[in-house]
Amino acid sequence: MQTIVFIETNKSGSSREAIKEAERLGYLTVLLTNRKKFLTQRSEFPDVHQMYFLNKLNVQQLRQKIAFLNQQGKRVQAVLSFIDPYVQIAAQLSEYFCNTELNKYAISNMEDKIQTRKILTGTVISPFFTVFDPKIDVIDLFLTKYVRYLPLIVKAPVSTGSKDVLLVEDREQLKTAIQSFIKKFRDQPVLIEEYLDGPQYLLEILVQQGEIHLVAVIKQEISKNERFIVTGYGLLANVEKEMKNSLDEVIKTIIKNLQIENGAFHLELKRVNDQWKLIEINPRISGGVMNRLIEVGFGINLVRETIKLYTGQKALIDKQYHKYAYAHYITVNSTGRLKKVTGKQRALRYEGVEEVYIKPRKGALLTPPLSMGRRYGYVLASADTLLKAKSIAKEAAKEIQFHLHPMERKEI
Repeated sequence: MQTIVFIETNKSGSSREAIKEAERLGYLTVLLTNRKKFLTQRSEFPDVHQMYFLNKLNVQQLRQKIAFLNQQGKRVQAVLSFIDPYVQIAAQLSEYFCNTELNKYAISNMEDKIQTRKILTGTVISPFFTVFDPKIDVIDLFLTKYVRYLPLIVKAPVSTGSKDVLLVEDREQLKTAIQSFIKKFRDQPVLIEEYLDGPQYLLEILVQQGEIHLVAVIKQEISKNERFIVTGYGLLANVEKEMKNSLDEVIKTIIKNLQIENGAFHLELKRVNDQWKLIEINPRISGGVMNRLIEVGFGINLVRETIKLYTGQKALIDKQYHKYAYAHYITVNSTGRLKKVTGKQRALRYEGVEEVYIKPRKGALLTPPLSMGRRYGYVLASADTLLKAKSIAKEAAKEIQFHLHPMERKEI
């Protein structure tokens, strides 16, 4: 039977929807995971036809398992992942087993933030950056050289989800951030970038046989406390011509420099003094609500079309309609274990609300957001203007309450 192998998934969001779409397209779905708890929750994955636990999701173990599937008579059509850092590994294995036409080196370069910056050096979209290499640099000399550029952003080169992205505003904060990343990531180089102030946008892009499709432009709402957390995504139903033209130039620059012929990826950009600057690039659709946001706004299921792209079929990304859509993410301000959630049904009754998603289960430990993974639900709404869709989503979200048990001292 024609089979698609997925390397890792989340329990919801784009990565899980991809598996569901593969099943709807008629494929046998196989999930390779290192999350042992998924095996105990097997009944919650009806769209996964076969699930295998691997201690390590490295190339050697994955190759052995996929070879085993082939020996069973399964015809593996693609090996896919919508989860960092497995996108490049999946592309490598898909090329090996399925002759998938992907540039695995481009994907690898997109997964490594430092390599991305080096490749795009000299382009107008690249901000100032430098790299602290603990094997070469002396920290005090480094600080003396770069302290004049403060404030700065300090990033781990292969981490995602905002948990390893820090704003530093003085010498001591810069030193502490570098030292903490060196310790956490075992003496790996640390990326330091200029702090960019301006509105931030996310672009979803699909390229097939060199043909470029700007699928969606999303304006992001960012909350800054201890970390940068995206709490709102506003899908632009229509993009002004001048903006569209400038974004097309950015996309062409990136595709040319990274040599992308086939693939789906997303960019995060900031508009600074009428100039686009690249925040980061990832070789997959954005996670969480993104696939649903685009489906509500345009009638395009982007994970389905990505699967078709990677299995050699024609991806269809024609917009069926144009609606503004907004997803508002819900966080908590205190720490505690979840007793119950109230207000979901009231939120669903708001006119324009398309979906309400609640992530945590009863008993889960909830904390204020230090990463994107600590967003505990969303309200997705649509309307004839972005402002109206945003207002509906935020008002409906006020109905939802997370009731927490206070933390015991031994748990803190």
